[in-house]
Amino acid sequence: MDRIRIRGGNALNGTIPISGAKNAALPLMIASLLTDDTLTLENVPHLADVEQLIRILGNHGVDYTVSGKRLATQPASGRTIHFTARTIVDTTAPYELVSKMRASFWVIGPLLARCHKARVSLPGGCAIGTRPVDLFIDGLRALGAEIDIDAGYIVAEAKGGLVGNRYTFPKVSVGATHVMLMAASLARGETVIENAAREPEIVDLARCLNAMGARIEGAGTSTITIQGVEALSGARHRVLPDRIETGTYAMAVAMTGGDVTLEGTRTDLLQTALTALGDAGAEITDTPNGMRVYRNGNGIRPVDVVTDPFPGFPTDLQAQFMALMTRADGVAHITETIFENRFMHVQELARLGAKISLSGQMARVEGVPRLVGAPVMATDLRASVSLVIAGLVAEGETVVNRVYHLDRGFERLEEKLGACGAEIERISG
Repeated sequence: MDRIRIRGGNALNGTIPISGAKNAALPLMIASLLTDDTLTLENVPHLADVEQLIRILGNHGVDYTVSGKRLATQPASGRTIHFTARTIVDTTAPYELVSKMRASFWVIGPLLARCHKARVSLPGGCAIGTRPVDLFIDGLRALGAEIDIDAGYIVAEAKGGLVGNRYTFPKVSVGATHVMLMAASLARGETVIENAAREPEIVDLARCLNAMGARIEGAGTSTITIQGVEALSGARHRVLPDRIETGTYAMAVAMTGGDVTLEGTRTDLLQTALTALGDAGAEITDTPNGMRVYRNGNGIRPVDVVTDPFPGFPTDLQAQFMALMTRADGVAHITETIFENRFMHVQELARLGAKISLSGQMARVEGVPRLVGAPVMATDLRASVSLVIAGLVAEGETVVNRVYHLDRGFERLEEKLGACGAEIERISG
């Protein structure tokens, strides 16, 4: 099993190319099930989750071809992948595939919309707390689907097709909003989704669906209106930049000091997180093709943050920001409101010398003058990269185990950091 070894102490200087967003690419790939034409996606990142979803889509009959630059030529050259679901050969998404990645559960929306039936295993993914599927089920039922749970599977049917309706989410859900957007695109009549998620990835999916012939208005606001159409066509769409990768590298620069240009990204995708970084002492400016992050000489100031749905502070950057706060000059408080079990990285950061205490969903982080390298264990995708950020400044050697978590969401992380001066390497076996 691969590990990542880091020797801390080097400032980061140079350029890091930002990949296409995993959290946008996955629903976009699933949208290929909605049409028998070809959907072409540009800027698709090289990630384990993407490869897993390709296998899942293949199980349903989706063919794919890859064009563009190969993996070995540039660290972050996104692929162009052509997906064609000419015929849906199987409306069952089996446990052995879905259990490995939660987002694969989202195929239930397109399968119901196009084939009027679906049998999908209850999902898996990172162990960061319960994420029930009741929001998905209730939303699809509002569109006329009959849904039962049988032996660990959601069995859904919409005889005669889905029918538009008004539905209000009891709480904001990005995944359920994705599914409702896809399902309602082929439903008869008008669907109005209230209390919808507002994340940039929702907007990106809506843009792609509209390019395919859907009629969606209001994406990016809390109320989305969809006029159902009889069929969708193929389209060509470019995946938006990964705002979580952007924020992660920005926090790494703030942690280590230095001066790095994050290329191919947009500051508007994570303004709340960038504001918090600025309050912590980093300088952030727009560039013609991205943003510049630097911290030269000044210390790290403590900043309190509360995770919240977009445009709030992203839960997917909570662990990384906590790592940064371990070196702040004072005490910071980090409150997690999205997932109830997303502090598993605390004990691993403590192995490096961090002083963190928990009280319910709030972490009190008392900054320390130094961290010291040690072996640590990655517990989930975002927690794993927080250990890398801490390791970049820890004295001596830090070894991060279980880096398969990292490979799910960060494309060639050690190469990108190494190109900017970090002493970091992957150890195989």
